[in-house]
Amino acid sequence: MTKGAPFEIPTQTHFVEKGEGSPIILVHGLAASLHDWDSLLPELERAGWRSYALDLLGHGESPKPDSRSYKAKWVYRHLESWIESLQLSEPPVIVGHSLGGYLSLRYAIRNPQRVRALILTDPFYRLDQLPGLLRRAYRRPTLNALVVEYTPKWIFRWIVDLTNAALGRAGGSDLTLPAAVRLQTALDYKRTAPGAFNIPNTARDLTADLPRVSMPTLVLWGDHDQTLAPSSFPALVRVLPNARGQAISGGHVPHQSNPQDYNRLVLEFLKSLPAK
Repeated sequence: MTKGAPFEIPTQTHFVEKGEGSPIILVHGLAASLHDWDSLLPELERAGWRSYALDLLGHGESPKPDSRSYKAKWVYRHLESWIESLQLSEPPVIVGHSLGGYLSLRYAIRNPQRVRALILTDPFYRLDQLPGLLRRAYRRPTLNALVVEYTPKWIFRWIVDLTNAALGRAGGSDLTLPAAVRLQTALDYKRTAPGAFNIPNTARDLTADLPRVSMPTLVLWGDHDQTLAPSSFPALVRVLPNARGQAISGGHVPHQSNPQDYNRLVLEFLKSLPAK
């Protein structure tokens, strides 16, 4: 993208659609893809939901504009346009993880009548949830881009495996990710547009708007999350007018490290929603 030129949001979006029934939209986190939901999608289909899972702008197989510095508002506008293009006949439930939680909250704040309910997993909603080291790293988008661009995929896989092994020993818990999930995680990191790692640094603090999010909301988080401050999740539950929350065994991706408990809680929440 030429410096100073206006940014045009791509209209193409890679996504999958599964099942029949009321709509539910699944939004992954930073440096991930729609494969984050590989365990949940079959469960939703069996429970009678029509699921839509996308690759966000700069991720997976969705467009990757040439930019050293992505902005949260670009990714949000891409998501919002895609949801509108689905032409759903009823408001969907929206499931968001981490950055996907931020985008889901932002959509609900802007379009409260278009969201039936929210399911937020280790959601990002303000920058100070991140450890200081990560906050400083995200302030260097050009350096981040170069590191990601020139790091071989096998190194990403090694980092994922090493982190996974360390987390599995934390507190004597069994929190390890299956080998196939670790491989997909490394692939998703490598194929994420380098500039996308700047997105958290450009996200606005949603705290002041949270009391307006009045639809039924479930907040789930891993009790060993080392990416976002665990104390921020109960704080979110307290400020949302119609929310319930629960910690489950897992790290920052409990939907992948502990799918049995995660999927059960999601399906129980969906069954509890008022009839349309």
